Amino acid sequence: MLSRTADHLFWMARYIERAENTARMLDVNVQTALLPQDAENAEQGWRAMLSICELTEAFAKRHDDVSAEAVIDFMVKDPTNPSSIYCCLQGARENARAVRGALTTEVWETNNTTWLELKKVLADGTVERDPSEFFEWVKFRSHLSRGVTIGTMLKDDAFRFIRLGTFLERADNTARLLDVKFHSMPFSPLANLSTADPHADYYHWAAILRSVSAFETYRKVYRDVITPDRVAELLILRDDMPRSLLASLNEVCINLEMISNDYSANTERRAGKLRAELLYSQIDDILQMGLHAYLTNFLERVNDLGNRISKDFLVPLEA
Repeated sequence: MLSRTADHLFWMARYIERAENTARMLDVNVQTALLPQDAENAEQGWRAMLSICELTEAFAKRHDDVSAEAVIDFMVKDPTNPSSIYCCLQGARENARAVRGALTTEVWETNNTTWLELKKVLADGTVERDPSEFFEWVKFRSHLSRGVTIGTMLKDDAFRFIRLGTFLERADNTARLLDVKFHSMPFSPLANLSTADPHADYYHWAAILRSVSAFETYRKVYRDVITPDRVAELLILRDDMPRSLLASLNEVCINLEMISNDYSANTERRAGKLRAELLYSQIDDILQMGLHAYLTNFLERVNDLGNRISKDFLVPLEA
């Protein structure tokens, strides 16, 4: 497969997954903002999200104050923010258009329709009226695109590059979602819901789980009260949890093996090493290290993997 074709497929998938995960991250903050809290804590939550997404400076150039309305506007429909949902879905559509011949008609029409409908949804005021309804729409369109891809495309190199982009982006975004809530916490292996307001804390973690469609899964696996250490374990180390870091790295390694070439051995080795560390780690060891430090290191390594994949298979990012 031509590098440029593979590049378009890879980034089409990444942009779709990024739009979905941005919607999930925003929805967590919208839900937790409804809890009783002072204005300073509410603002801190939005600042943390911008920081984790590495968009603090870009936001400051566009807005004077950090507020829910300003952050949602910036992350949803700002055309100057390359990570906004608007730009992600536009990028996915443009990459799909560039390689229509490598996609089935259903995959192309799904992505094209998503882009056309997005402009209507943004114009009718849904984001301002009910942000959660808009975020559900974004997630639904992403699910539809992924399902149509799996259900209609030949399992060839084109399919593998799409899957590789999807799960590399998912690993990155799940780590960022966790870090939004954990990065400022003095974490210990014994962390639980013993805070000044355990009821509010419960709803925080419940919102995190719902944001990755894992609330029912948590209840099924642990059958107990929601605690931060178990949320971390579920979203990092459980390979049967579809959006966990380990499940995402499993898929990255499988698809890398399927498309390997003469230059990719070192990239496969690094991906395999990261997967092995997740596979054989225990949550207590990760918490002893400090979850923020662990997730920061993980994000750096995932970013390095993305750069190496671009160098080995795609159009190099430097170009």
